[in-house]
Amino acid sequence: MDKKQAYQDKFQAQLDEWEAQIDVLKAQAQKAEADARLKYMKEVDDLKAIKKKAEARMNELQHAQGEAWQDVRAGVQAAWDELGDAVKDARKRFS
Repeated sequence: MDKKQAYQDKFQAQLDEWEAQIDVLKAQAQKAEADARLKYMKEVDDLKAIKKKAEARMNELQHAQGEAWQDVRAGVQAAWDELGDAVKDARKRFS
């Protein structure tokens, strides 16, 4: 397995984990009282938007040819850091 594939696999696994956490947060939001539900659902929607940006970066990485993937890697890392921080912060607020 080359470095690019290992990198993609690592981040895909993390993305899957974050997606599961977002699903848990969405379920919690649906059980909340009406006012809190609106707030939580907005937050879930925001998380999904950040996740979509991270997936777009991952798509760029997958299509990068040769060593060009190294140039794309910084953008992927930034997107993953943003999504990871957002999920972590949301989990704290939902607790």
